[in-house]
Amino acid sequence: MSERIKSQNDEAWEALFERYDILSEIESRGSFLISSAQIKEYREPRLMAKFDHRINLPQIFAAHHLAILPVSRGDYLISHFEAYQPFPAPERSTALARLPANLQSLDPGHIPSEAIAINCALASGMLSDFLQEELLYPTVSGRMGSGQFDFHIQNSRTRQPVTVAVNQSQIEIDAAFEGIHSLSLLEAKRDLSEDFLVRQLYYPYRVWISRMAKKVRPIFLVYSNGVFRFYEYEFQDPDSYNSLVLVKQKHYSIEDTSIAASDLEEIALHTRIVPEPGISFPQANRFERVINLCELLSAQSLSREQVTEEYAFDIRQTNYYTDAARYLGLVERFYDAHRKPFYSLTALGQRIMKLNYRQRQLAFCKAILEHGAFRDTFLLSLKTGEVPDTEAIVAIMQRSRLYKVESISTYIRRSSTISGWIRWMLDLVHRSV
Repeated sequence: MSERIKSQNDEAWEALFERYDILSEIESRGSFLISSAQIKEYREPRLMAKFDHRINLPQIFAAHHLAILPVSRGDYLISHFEAYQPFPAPERSTALARLPANLQSLDPGHIPSEAIAINCALASGMLSDFLQEELLYPTVSGRMGSGQFDFHIQNSRTRQPVTVAVNQSQIEIDAAFEGIHSLSLLEAKRDLSEDFLVRQLYYPYRVWISRMAKKVRPIFLVYSNGVFRFYEYEFQDPDSYNSLVLVKQKHYSIEDTSIAASDLEEIALHTRIVPEPGISFPQANRFERVINLCELLSAQSLSREQVTEEYAFDIRQTNYYTDAARYLGLVERFYDAHRKPFYSLTALGQRIMKLNYRQRQLAFCKAILEHGAFRDTFLLSLKTGEVPDTEAIVAIMQRSRLYKVESISTYIRRSSTISGWIRWMLDLVHRSV
């Protein structure tokens, strides 16, 4: 197996660990306090200490099961923190919400930022429905100081809690809505991921439970591909970072999501098969993340480093998912003067991303079903009523003249992409409102 490609963060953190003998310090003291001034000697702290998902952690952190948390305006603590929480399995159903007919400045087909997603959620009544608060008032948001508080967080190595003291760390609240019964603090994202950094909910929660007589409710909102995914959490022990439990989740859309199995069958039967491109056959099991990548690129071209650092990918996944989008003709790769790879949407990708929800999903299905291995597997799924097993998919792949797929182990690994994408298509029918 080839060595994992190193990012600028990987290289900078390795230099910091060597210079300050951080691993030995953690081994003897349990943690290491590092300042933003020390970090800035190698790279900007905003790039070096912002890891919203476990997969974003630098290699040296991942290898030694470390995480980093801010504890003041200029200091960070590195230790074996259990800092991340996995998202639950997604809801299969999607509730329909409507924007008021007289609103002209909010376009459900164009939601380019977290702020606009939050505004749509408020205006459409999603927030009132999810929070069960009839009247909601937008209140605090933006950056602010944390004040002082201590908390307990689990050590991922010993499985025992350790105490962390926070003093005037900077926090940021994307939005807060107060109702009759509660104050809801929102963290909003537009990138899909397997997990999230609990600190994004916990620090604001600790600040506001000390100021409110009402219940304080941590809410996570993930908007992607026309779907608003709401998650409400509760800290069962306010002093415990890891006491987070999911209270409920619900998905909404303000667009028509109705797709029938007959729509997909029609595409499969009448789509012309294209020659296999000279691009590695995809190894990217979650098609919704291919779509999410296209969303991120619809605003601007991004370098491989930017995709890796800003969203829930490591460099290996960035390569896999950009290659998957390139395989479908949605994304193109180009190089700058320094041979640095950049990615942008193709004309097809741009056209698809401008469609409404229903037409966009069907266009993605068409792009998939233009490839013989996917089309044949999908038709077999319709015939048998279930996604074929690995052996059956590999047999289809072997007669499909795939580019540079030769060993049986590679066929088996890549077959999971076909089964994952077929399940995504079939789930479109189940998710219809």
